[in-house]
Amino acid sequence: MEGNAVLDEFRAAGALLEGHFILSSGLRSPIFLQKMRIFEDPARTERVCSALGKLIRESFGEVDIVVSPAIGGIIPGYETARALGCKAVFVEREDGEFQLRRGFEIPEGARIVMVEDIVTTGLSSRECIAAIRKHPGKLLGAACIVDRSNGTADVGVPLVSLLKMDVPAYPADQLPPELAAIPATKPGSRAITV
Repeated sequence: MEGNAVLDEFRAAGALLEGHFILSSGLRSPIFLQKMRIFEDPARTERVCSALGKLIRESFGEVDIVVSPAIGGIIPGYETARALGCKAVFVEREDGEFQLRRGFEIPEGARIVMVEDIVTTGLSSRECIAAIRKHPGKLLGAACIVDRSNGTADVGVPLVSLLKMDVPAYPADQLPPELAAIPATKPGSRAITV
């Protein structure tokens, strides 16, 4: 599955939204990829994540564990691990910092890939990678379904993606007039508290 096919999956799922969106990074954008519209359909999720698994295997070789950041990375991490035939674990925030919890472990020598849904600035990927590095194992790299930075986000390890997009993102105080004229919405999950 190449970039256009991935974008077609987002379009078919009604997951490619246009308007004025506040991203989890705090930046503003006229485009939002509502990945949960992809993930609500198991068949579509399997297609996308199988393609990501194939790309990971081609790029990094065999993988023992996929580690993803909660909450948005759990479904693609699990489904990609299933395609790779390996374990899936996730990190979640405790005291504001990502950590392995729930008895998850990364054993010595395990080959690890961090799997994320969408990368914009790379912040959550870098935080997830920092948590992974506190454990033994070999971090091979990172992968995501969509790289909104078009390859410019530095996550600290090699990053592969099914789709690279050049989607504008602006600080709130530097909006173009046409975006500033539209009321902003925050469709992501970062601010949700349980």
